[in-house]
This record gives sequence, C-alpha cells and structure tokens, in this order.
Amino acid sequence: MERIQLKHPAGKKAVTMDPAKCDVLKKSLLNHLKSKGESTHKEILQAINSDFKKNKTKFEGSVEWHMEWVKLDLEAKKEIKRVTDSSPIRFDIK
Repeated sequence: MERIQLKHPAGKKAVTMDPAKCDVLKKSLLNHLKSKGESTHKEILQAINSDFKKNKTKFEGSVEWHMEWVKLDLEAKKEIKRVTDSSPIRFDIK
C-alpha cells in the first residue's frame, strides 16, 4: 500500500499516511476554512465529521488523529496558518 510522508511545521518527525485518506481530509479541511474562515481544532473536526456524514464518506481509523496530522502538514507547507493571538488557537487559510 502506497503511503505519503507528511511534514511537521516544527521540523519534527511526521507520520506517513494513505494518500486517499490524506486527500479527503485535506479537501474537507480547506473547504471548511475557505467558507467559514478562522476556526478552532474542534470546529474543524465537527465540520469534517458532518461533511463525511453528509457525503457518506467512508473513513477507517480516528478522524481526529488523521485530521491533526493533515492540519500540521498543511501548516508546514504554508497552506494554512495558526492564529495564536486567540484562545483556543484558531486556524485559517494562509
């Protein structure tokens, strides 16, 4: 099974993931941020879960665990940014 190496914004060792899983999460996460703007981790997770439910997307494993890695990867690739002047931390499109 093919895997892709994800990146970590702090340069730490990141996980490898099934490209299809990574892709479906990335699309859903970016679509949410494009339509809603700044969002917390919890809001992004809720949006992805309802997106998957609405589109009957089958996903094996923990959506939250995989989403966290995809989020870190997007941050490392400068596609999204962390808005640190708020609590809890929010994320937005770069």
